[in-house]
Amino acid sequence: MKAILVAAVAVAAFASNAALASEQLAKEKNCLACHAIDNKVVGPGYKEVAAKYKGDKSAEAKLATKIQKGGSGVWGQIPMPANPQVSEAEAKKLAAWVLSLK
Repeated sequence: MKAILVAAVAVAAFASNAALASEQLAKEKNCLACHAIDNKVVGPGYKEVAAKYKGDKSAEAKLATKIQKGGSGVWGQIPMPANPQVSEAEAKKLAAWVLSLK
């Protein structure tokens, strides 16, 4: 039983560290200049994005592409600019993080 609790704590700590690392990446790539976790800034809040794509198995790939290449029309008239400074691996990590928010 003790081993199960230790394992559960380790998994929770890893998930927490991964979330912090992903939020830090969002800060480093200036994502938080236009987005916030809980509310709209210029673009939608990340929790709103996660809710919109909940259950969509292709959402991570769609969002990763949008992070890198930009887009428009999904959230209104203000376009999201391309972010060429974000690598494909970083875009996937950011997309997975956004989709994990509740």
